[in-house]
Amino acid sequence: MGNCLGFKPNDSNPSISCPSTITKPSSLGTPNSYSNDDEYSLTSSSLGRSRFSAAASEGTSCNGEILPTPNLKIYSFADLKSATRNFKSDTVLGVGGFGTVYKGWVDEKTHAPSKFGTGMIVAIKKLNSESVQGFEEWQSEVNFLGRFSHPNLVKLLGYCWEEKELLLVYEFMQKGSLENHLFRRISAIEPLSWDSRLKIAIGAARGLAFLHTSEKKVIYRDFKASNILLDGNYNAKISDFGLAKLGPSGGDSHVTTRIMGTYGYAAPEYVATGHLYVKSDVYGFGVVMLEMLTGLRALDTNRPSGQHNLVDWAKPFLSHKRKLKSIMDVRMEGQYSSKAALQSAHVTIRCLEQEPKKRPSMQEVVKVLEQIEAMDEKPKRIT
Repeated sequence: MGNCLGFKPNDSNPSISCPSTITKPSSLGTPNSYSNDDEYSLTSSSLGRSRFSAAASEGTSCNGEILPTPNLKIYSFADLKSATRNFKSDTVLGVGGFGTVYKGWVDEKTHAPSKFGTGMIVAIKKLNSESVQGFEEWQSEVNFLGRFSHPNLVKLLGYCWEEKELLLVYEFMQKGSLENHLFRRISAIEPLSWDSRLKIAIGAARGLAFLHTSEKKVIYRDFKASNILLDGNYNAKISDFGLAKLGPSGGDSHVTTRIMGTYGYAAPEYVATGHLYVKSDVYGFGVVMLEMLTGLRALDTNRPSGQHNLVDWAKPFLSHKRKLKSIMDVRMEGQYSSKAALQSAHVTIRCLEQEPKKRPSMQEVVKVLEQIEAMDEKPKRIT
């Protein structure tokens, strides 16, 4: 298939996407079924009865669980208007290609709607009503994240589907995104320490490992710093399953699909051919690891010529102690041992291998990162 490149609006990272094949329904409240790339179907009367539900694992893996059907609370549009003070501008948490995310409140125990300012804070994502691609991503969020339970995946609490209004209600992540902490150098956000970065990397790796080791492998497809959210203790949770896809079946090594993801993070084989592997996610993880080591964005045209693409520029530095020191984020200086830095760089190199089969599994990545974290060697400068 031919490559088709486009951009998601209002996103800090330009995205790779092809035009949607779905026809926008005239009224999303009808009982008609709409499908996305033949992965699953979703109706307003039954969110759980989908091909995904029948195919996916019913068991547990890596301290997580996949439910037979989505276990979500259904909210009315009036409920969520009340929870956000009619989507008032001062409740906006962020704006992305999907739409706008607002701060709202629900009952702490039942997750029932509550008055603004009382109960538990939640994040309420409101679909841009004109976004056809957003409708597909909304379906994907409900079908995937609505069934997954894992400490390193953001918890989806419920949804609203009322006429043309589509909303999702998530747990609130106090520290925001990894992207904000790495790249927005403002006084309100303290630089992440080496220990915090390692903790975040391990958490995100565990989340991906859970997806990859379920009976019906799930490929996340859009792993990047802005999709890793942090709770009050800097525990990492993967968010935004709008582009997630069921992995290959029947002995196949890959699935072929429309090219969707984000420049700088998408694996080279996927961008070139549309062939999507489970280990395409591993490449994206390697890019984020490189961002955490260097404190630099995957793509930045403001950097000097030859340094715009972080992987192309920095990868040769990773295997040499002295060269590695020159690209490490100076905000972490003195916080890590040379051995820990080199081992972290080594696992990053392996994740960034050009050929998918040469990349490690996410289970292996988790094991290596946990070993690095367990090192009791005192920090010393790389010389």
